[in-house]
Amino acid sequence: MKENRLKKRIEEGKVGFGIIGPTIDPTICEYVGYTGMDFYMMDGEHGAITPSEVTNMVRACELVNTTPLARIRSVDTKLILQYMDAGVMGVMMPSIDTVEDVKKMIDAIKYPPFGKRGLGPVRAADYMQGSMSQAEYVKFANEQTLVLPQIESLECVKNLPELCKLDGVDGFIIGPRDLAMSMGFYDGPGHDEVKKLLDEIFSTILESGKWYGTVAGNATQAEALIDKGASFIMNSVQGLIKASGTAFLQARK
Repeated sequence: MKENRLKKRIEEGKVGFGIIGPTIDPTICEYVGYTGMDFYMMDGEHGAITPSEVTNMVRACELVNTTPLARIRSVDTKLILQYMDAGVMGVMMPSIDTVEDVKKMIDAIKYPPFGKRGLGPVRAADYMQGSMSQAEYVKFANEQTLVLPQIESLECVKNLPELCKLDGVDGFIIGPRDLAMSMGFYDGPGHDEVKKLLDEIFSTILESGKWYGTVAGNATQAEALIDKGASFIMNSVQGLIKASGTAFLQARK
């Protein structure tokens, strides 16, 4: 297991930048890393990514010093284990609203004594052939792996103060589009009511000492979120392609 570049940046008071994408192509992970991004989030919720594909995507991220993270479709402990054993260094979990949900997530990601993750001679542990002893690896893995529940419903917002108290949660990722949908705004998060709630979410998280991250479509949006205390910012593979492609095609007019 490698050092978690994203976690190190945040602990140093810097902001992490990364990409989320549903692609199964490891080459995209390399492209993203060569741009200087701090992390690549494999989207296993909206993307058809299998555990075997995760392994090769993690390898690609490691080659370009980019932290491999994953959004996994549900709190399926065995599925989470396969992602973690491949070398994923943090999990973003959607549709997770209660203390019980998040405790189950922590248990799946962390080894004892902090969780219940099973230990095997797998890739993340250098197949138990690396320089670390088992005890050293377990301690290091627990320090490096990130638990990042996603806030995307009003129920989760209601329970957020209790979720912030849970040991093992590093931070939260806010999904503004789904949160707006949960509030009855089906055309996007641009409404004043949504913006007000987002600011309240940001404050609750920061006051608890946890981190938060969210999405930004461009640098201006990213800067505004950083001013509000965001520790990590995501764009999407498809979003960046659309933005750069649209800009390039301006010359055609």
